[in-house]
Amino acid sequence: MKKNAIIIGAGLGGLAAAVRLAKSGFFVTVLEKNETVGGKVNLIEGGGYRFDTGASLLTMRHVLEELFDFAGRRVEDYLEIVPLEPICRYKWSDGTIFDASTDLPKTVGEIERLDSSDAANFQKYLADARRKYEVSAKTFLAHSLNDLPKLLRPKYLKDLLVISSTRTLDAHNGKYFRSPKLRQLFNRFATYNGSSPYAAPATFALIPFVEFGLGAWYARGGMYEIPKALAKLAREFGVRIETGCEVEKIIVENGKAVGVKLKTGAELKSDFVIANSDAVETYRNLLEEKNERLTNLEPSCSGFVLLLGAKKRFPTLAHHNIFFSDDYRAEFDALFKGLRPAENPTIYVCATSRTDATQAPAGHENLFVLVNAPYTSERTDWEKEARSYRDLIVKKLEDFGLSDLNQAIDFEQIITPSDFERKYRANRGSIYGVSSNGVFSAFLRPPNKARRIENLYFAGGATHPGGGIPLVLISGRLAADLILRNFE
Repeated sequence: MKKNAIIIGAGLGGLAAAVRLAKSGFFVTVLEKNETVGGKVNLIEGGGYRFDTGASLLTMRHVLEELFDFAGRRVEDYLEIVPLEPICRYKWSDGTIFDASTDLPKTVGEIERLDSSDAANFQKYLADARRKYEVSAKTFLAHSLNDLPKLLRPKYLKDLLVISSTRTLDAHNGKYFRSPKLRQLFNRFATYNGSSPYAAPATFALIPFVEFGLGAWYARGGMYEIPKALAKLAREFGVRIETGCEVEKIIVENGKAVGVKLKTGAELKSDFVIANSDAVETYRNLLEEKNERLTNLEPSCSGFVLLLGAKKRFPTLAHHNIFFSDDYRAEFDALFKGLRPAENPTIYVCATSRTDATQAPAGHENLFVLVNAPYTSERTDWEKEARSYRDLIVKKLEDFGLSDLNQAIDFEQIITPSDFERKYRANRGSIYGVSSNGVFSAFLRPPNKARRIENLYFAGGATHPGGGIPLVLISGRLAADLILRNFE
């Protein structure tokens, strides 16, 4: 008799787990509270513009390909994935521009323009990043935290010392780069997990190899094509995906998850439950048994987003752009210590219209503007402050060379941390669930299998191994593998 599984949430982690379980012979039902699949990787359209509202970059492409391989399909039959060149354009207020490229001689040339002595150190830095990544791929990314005792065996300890560090990412980068601008550039990779480079461990120094060494990609038609493709793949294996279907409670009997109760009052029974919802919020709101350790973990930062449709082109923009603040440490102090929006924030702008003409009307640009923001607290009232913060960001972009941006806007939408908290049940509006601000933070994330409740599993950015498209897909694999191991 076939086993069945219910998955709460149709984010990438939940869809990845659904594909794997259905391919392995399970009946799978995915319940999504919103009207569309994808979770935070979603889409907003208006005025002829299309905006991806979540992840805007695909790295570790092989993780996505491996999922399709597992299903016996070719990713090329579902998605057109194109490389980005440059990966990202970085700008500083003094007019300095740096184009990061997977063509390493180009990147070395850019580094030499900033500080010639740092060029040789970049090669050493990248070699260290590659080693960290390769070790992480066979240990931390290959195993659930439920298998942590295995990883602590002597044969793995040497490897773990390579990727673990008592040094912060900022201190690590300071060993390699004399240029303050380069140090700031490589510090930015802590934000890929919603953390501060002045508190997150040097483990995150592996991310530059992921971009520079493995490549950076875009899904033609927009990044929302990825969850659409995964939903199509899941349905081909018989997965039932119900949108507009909110779960009120996970039913636990005798220490075992046996199904869910919907907001409508209906109860659905299952052999296994995967929460692709935020793991902390799941314990807080969907389970009677609370987990104080998890709910007290520091959330990652959130984001303040502007979706701007502009009736003009900005030739100085690349696909991905970073406009750096003048005081990076003050920015993160504001976010994590003051729990306030930074007065002089770093601004990220993704203009997919630079690569893909389908994303905006001819002669126009679609600008996804993201600023790191504190997780929600009583210190910031976004209803009152959103408009003035929007004005500050638009003015700063104009100062950086996006002339007459404010006048050119003919479509606009604001998304605040409070919106992330409400729409996605994100813990305090955090984008990545739990921050990595601490030496052992990676090992404190919620594991893929609940420790005290049988047959309850977790997938998504708020659980192991973390946020971002490839890691979320891996979380779906780990959850599915644990279920299959349990079942067998």
